[in-house]
Amino acid sequence: MKNILKQFIILFLLFIIIAGFLSTTQSPASKPQGEATIKTLLEKIGKEEVQSIVVENNTLKVTTKIGDLLKIEKEPSEPLSSLLSNYGVSPSLLKDVDIQVKAPSRANFIVTNILPIFLPLIVIGGFIFFMMRQIGGANSKAMTFGQSRAREINLQKDNKKNGKKENLFTFENVAGSKEAKEELQEIVEFLRNPKKFTDIGARIPKGAILVGPPGTGKTMLARAVSGEANVPFFHISGSEFVEMFVGVGASRVRSLFGKAKKNAPCIVFIDEIDAVGRQRGAGIGGSHDEREQTLNQILVEMDGFETDTQVIVMAATNRPDVLDRALLRPGRFDRRITIDLPDINEREEILTVHAKNVPLQKDTKLRLIAQRTPGFSGADLSNLVNEAAIFAARKDKKVISMDELIPSIEKVLLGPERKSHILSDKEKKITAYHEAGHALVAHILPNADPVHKVSIISRGNAGGYTLNLPSEDRNLHSRAEFIDDLAVFLGGYAAEKLIFNSLTTGASSDLKRATNLAKKIVTEYGMSDLLGPRTFGEREELIFLGREISETKDYSEEFSVLIDKEISKLLNSALETATETLHNQEKKLHAIATVLLEKETIEKEAFEHIMSEGVSQEDDPSTAQV
Repeated sequence: MKNILKQFIILFLLFIIIAGFLSTTQSPASKPQGEATIKTLLEKIGKEEVQSIVVENNTLKVTTKIGDLLKIEKEPSEPLSSLLSNYGVSPSLLKDVDIQVKAPSRANFIVTNILPIFLPLIVIGGFIFFMMRQIGGANSKAMTFGQSRAREINLQKDNKKNGKKENLFTFENVAGSKEAKEELQEIVEFLRNPKKFTDIGARIPKGAILVGPPGTGKTMLARAVSGEANVPFFHISGSEFVEMFVGVGASRVRSLFGKAKKNAPCIVFIDEIDAVGRQRGAGIGGSHDEREQTLNQILVEMDGFETDTQVIVMAATNRPDVLDRALLRPGRFDRRITIDLPDINEREEILTVHAKNVPLQKDTKLRLIAQRTPGFSGADLSNLVNEAAIFAARKDKKVISMDELIPSIEKVLLGPERKSHILSDKEKKITAYHEAGHALVAHILPNADPVHKVSIISRGNAGGYTLNLPSEDRNLHSRAEFIDDLAVFLGGYAAEKLIFNSLTTGASSDLKRATNLAKKIVTEYGMSDLLGPRTFGEREELIFLGREISETKDYSEEFSVLIDKEISKLLNSALETATETLHNQEKKLHAIATVLLEKETIEKEAFEHIMSEGVSQEDDPSTAQV
């Protein structure tokens, strides 16, 4: 609407300018110099003072013998000869007068006669044309509203069109995920040589859904499949199907699969399919919900009456629990490929791939970085390398070393250092003993993760932090590990109570984590000696919200009391363990806190040296009082 109004204003101003120009050319405001009347002409002719007369349309240009130029207007329909004859001018008086008649020019004729008539029509017609064009553009967009918005990647066509060869993105560009690559390799083989499978009666899976935590490389693997097979690749997000108008999502699904069938064999990749693939009947609007209409159309297109199409559908989601079961059945998504977080070897491979794009120092140990990043996804590792490059650039360095990579781990985990967050001496001492309590308990207890770093420099919302990292990747956790973890969580709480005989709000996050872990030990893992091997509570979820909002209580009030007692028992036992450990190692607790107050950070080697050598100087526990 704004564009139409703007064009209307421009055309209106143009019309005003042209009309003003024409009015000035046709109706002069001032009388031309040298203009005379017919009476003057007759007098000049009678006195034989006229040398020549030039007739141009209705204007007579008279030149006298003394060189004066006169302009005389006559009647449009009367010739000069008739005019002079009517006034009784003798022909003898005109024998020495040079009379010339000039025919009007075509341009002058058009400007004075035709243009004033047709110009307004042209302006009005132009305005109508632009208006219709705008309306037609809106109509054409409305007609294509239901068309698919999928982006197509076809390197064969693009290379032929551009005359240059682009590198394919293949499995070699994706580190880790060995098992997932093996599963997807069969899809690649089918796209390359489908006859190999059909001759033996095999049916290639129609669909493969990639499931895994965010950042594990699901989209990259789908892109690598298209590069390996070198076939057209249509990719679209699940959220691009559903619009505010009813039926648009289903129309776009039909359009997408129509394009795919014309380019078969090909791959259709739907990212974040949980946006349209959630369980039906659980949302708002019943069976007429637009999202459900879209899902129904996807189900029909994937496994309807047409069964001989060579279109493979791939999808990715990190919420497989909310997907409709009809979508996951064989014949639609035959394969469910799980992509887990990378282990230490895969993390090293991923770091190596990302490190190819940045200059690394020769003695950089990516294995050490992989050991310090358990639980990191591929996206986290990519972000880590990028943060290290930013650190190096800030220092005006040309290469990236371990001095930039190791701090980047903490930045990705906890956030940037808050150097402007300055603590008072009292708060700094409390924080030092708090973190020293965590580190000391973690070092003493046999099943706790080793301490890699202790710091009282604020990061994110934490006033200080103790970095505990496992020595190896673990998929199973024992009850003994959980019990020691509870004691480590409460190590800071116990240290504050032991040294200062008071408590602060700094332990609130630790208490929350410890309580949640104790609750899981009792209600989810079945590790309570009193309650036995069963779970308590069933989580319910409203699918259209996509998150947990309630928990069904499937146990009696008597069990509820026992659960509370068990949780409190675990937490109290962990606090006793932490307090006893700190009391027995109080001198080392003072030693760790003293170094933290002096240097603010203790690395793994320095921390182990303190724990192995003992106290470097005699510390009086009373000096810790504030």
